[in-house]
Amino acid sequence: MRPPRIALAGPQCQIIVMNQMRLDLAAGARWRRVELILILGALTAFGAVSIDMYLPAMPTIARDFRVPPEEVAHTLASFFLGFSLGQAFFGPIADRFGRKPPLYAGIAIYIIACVACAEAHSVGFLIIARLVQALAACAGGVIARACVRDLFTSDEMPHVFAAMMLVLGVAPMLAPFLGGYMLIWLGWRAIFWTQGGFGALVLAAVFFRLKESHGGSRRTLHPFAIIRDYARLLGDRRFIGYVLAASLSNAGMFAYVTASPHVFIDLFHVPAQDFGWFFGANAVGLISAAQLPARLLRRYDGARLLLAVQCAQAAAGLILLAVAWSGGGLWSVAPMLFIFVALNGAVMPTASALAMRHFALNAGMASALLGTMQFGAGVVVATILGELPASNAIPMAAVIAGCGAAALLCRLILAPPRNLPVPDR
Repeated sequence: MRPPRIALAGPQCQIIVMNQMRLDLAAGARWRRVELILILGALTAFGAVSIDMYLPAMPTIARDFRVPPEEVAHTLASFFLGFSLGQAFFGPIADRFGRKPPLYAGIAIYIIACVACAEAHSVGFLIIARLVQALAACAGGVIARACVRDLFTSDEMPHVFAAMMLVLGVAPMLAPFLGGYMLIWLGWRAIFWTQGGFGALVLAAVFFRLKESHGGSRRTLHPFAIIRDYARLLGDRRFIGYVLAASLSNAGMFAYVTASPHVFIDLFHVPAQDFGWFFGANAVGLISAAQLPARLLRRYDGARLLLAVQCAQAAAGLILLAVAWSGGGLWSVAPMLFIFVALNGAVMPTASALAMRHFALNAGMASALLGTMQFGAGVVVATILGELPASNAIPMAAVIAGCGAAALLCRLILAPPRNLPVPDR
């Protein structure tokens, strides 16, 4: 049953609705909470499924279209670009019309774009189709984060984000395996048909099992008003400090995602079907590290915990660069990649929760800006790696190390631990 759209009576009424839904969720059966987290996790997994499943096929796509590997890398950059820009659109829409209508539209367009990718006849067409696919896919992540802010208190949010990482982490664990074997058995086009099937399943789950958590509002969608609201968010040093910490850390992982197929398959001569073992191992590390903040936040302050993890991640990135610079091979590069990617699993839920905890009524816009900056950073690193020579692992390592160091520096400047905020309830 949909909640009454009494948000039209004013912001305080919307807060009452969200608080009542939180009480209903807390009083409900445990399986309902688990089901909700599974659905929200699946919504956030659209990006991972769309990216990770086709990574093993990138060298094959380059050979099929008779283009250099760097040109196929632009299909990844276009996805990052679409995923970044689309979130800025879906955030205000979700705050204005509620959470579910934009989800329906986004997932439906995503399915159509998957069909276009599967039928691509040139790398240029595939780049455009991937852009549209990303513009639609980002609805899931934006609205899932906003739903978490709607339904859970600021103390619960890190635990919920960590639980969602368990669901999200399944995608990078299984997707490269599935994509690698589908590449061998059915060809790379079957990968995009499978992504469309995933979208159809999630659409059915949203329709039948996800309740509306936001009744909508009278918020105007005039472009100047939207720009003004985003400018206010950008002017919040505390918010931006945590957003940049998450975005730049995540950009290092995007650098790994973009460059690792070429580095592992072409340079280190790992078979395409075995690439998933390395990718899956890193996903296990990502999932495992994501559970640490949920446990440690009971005893330690979240801001200082985030700082400790960021320091460790920056150090791992610098060691990775030193290893690659010295000519290290597969078994010296892979462990440092594992550490960096795993620590990203601890950075993301902690930084996201610290950033989102201050916003309730405009959670959609805050979530959108968080996602836009994360994937905007991904666009930058994917573009940089697409232009750098790919004769060794140094470009990948240099970009990863730079992202880790920049994330730490931005956090120290904009949101130092001594300026601890008072959490919103």
